[in-house]
Amino acid sequence: MALTPETKITPVILSGGSGSRLWPLSRADYPKQYLPLLGADTMIQETARRVAGARFDAPLVICNEAHRFIVAEQLRQHAIDPREIILEPFGKNTAPAAAVAALSLLATAEDALMLVMPSDNAVADTDHFLAAIDKAAAAAADGALVTFGVTPDRPETGYGYIQAAEPLHGRPGVRAVARFQEKPDAAAAAAYLAAGDYFWNSGIFLFSAQTYLAELTRTQPAMVAACRAALDGSARDLTFCRLAVAAFDQSPSDSIDYAVMEHTQTAAVVPVEMGWNDVGAWGALWDIAEKDAHGNAVQGDVILHDTANAYVRAEHGLVAVAGLDNVVVVATDDAVLVVDRARTQDVKTLVDALKNAGRSEQSAHTTVHRPWGTYRGIDRGARFQVKRIVVQPGGQLSLQMHHHRAEHWIVVSGAARVTCGDQVSILRENQSTYIPAGEKHRLENPGSEPLYLIEVQSGSYLGEDDIVRFEDGYGRVAADPASED
Repeated sequence: MALTPETKITPVILSGGSGSRLWPLSRADYPKQYLPLLGADTMIQETARRVAGARFDAPLVICNEAHRFIVAEQLRQHAIDPREIILEPFGKNTAPAAAVAALSLLATAEDALMLVMPSDNAVADTDHFLAAIDKAAAAAADGALVTFGVTPDRPETGYGYIQAAEPLHGRPGVRAVARFQEKPDAAAAAAYLAAGDYFWNSGIFLFSAQTYLAELTRTQPAMVAACRAALDGSARDLTFCRLAVAAFDQSPSDSIDYAVMEHTQTAAVVPVEMGWNDVGAWGALWDIAEKDAHGNAVQGDVILHDTANAYVRAEHGLVAVAGLDNVVVVATDDAVLVVDRARTQDVKTLVDALKNAGRSEQSAHTTVHRPWGTYRGIDRGARFQVKRIVVQPGGQLSLQMHHHRAEHWIVVSGAARVTCGDQVSILRENQSTYIPAGEKHRLENPGSEPLYLIEVQSGSYLGEDDIVRFEDGYGRVAADPASED
């Protein structure tokens, strides 16, 4: 295909990861890509804004269906209107996700170029990144499958490597790929750094949708067939595309590297120095954070004494650390992590232990996000539960009923439109109402400011699954585990 100044590149943002090594801040229900880890914006917001220029089409986002409203809201906050949000019923790694994206793009454009990238990487130098994309686009238009190799500045053992071969003729800054190398030991990493022709594998790719599907069909035909069937059988859910579950389940699980890049003759790499970090563990955040004279990186209400080379983050309350070196301390409102900074990869083992023990802390925060706002558990006893509820302007809970609990609502700030049976009323600050068990009810925010209220539940059973939904503005169904309240 011919590359012209008018040729648009479609960003394909993969947002299906769980970020377990960043627990307790990142959890399965609200993983790291939706968190403001590096600044005021979340990781997915930073990723989308990075490719929001005139050279790019609207992004195509692929995410876990449980996170669909989080994705939509975070993009809306920055006025980013995605081309599509495709919902995976479960993760199958990056190769099937990219295949679904390619098939979707080819439905409307035979010459689509797609920039496939994770939603949770840090890129400090956007200008260098965009310049590398320009180099890669020309090669991709020629039929190359291009990846981006980050120039290493240390013998890192936590990343895979790409060995570059000769430059591509007529494509400055683009080199053929000699081989992909798994995460090395320390000696091999040092040798790679000294050689000068090895680069960190960023997991970012640029290629035409046609070329990728052609190569994937050659190496993994069953994957392409399953992804095609999943897309053909997909259903529209509000503004989302929900893949057919049974068809997608038939797809093998594999990465783009393993499924295609290690088997193709057209792999190319663009070396780039762009301040890249995969933010895969707490140690990575210490690497890129600003530090004091003692090498400490802190965030939140933190007091240190005789402490050096530490990463300390207080999300809730005061954290005080004394007499420690090379540690990570992260405190949320329901969990505290303390780990040697050299062993932050072990956090995944802790998360697995929590999961095996049936602990909710591995997956959920005390603050739970819903399409209409958030709620946070404040207190709980044998027959009562207290929540702090925030409903965004225009937000509304479903018209619903509970069999086993009654609810008391007290408005703290803002205005609430309350439906209880056949009665509709407006409650304002310091006003309250009572919802009996078995009564149809709905809560709405008709105002222009967030609605804050306290909910006191009482009854014999207080589980989130005690809900019968009659009407819902967000297309949720009773069987949806992410749709309670």
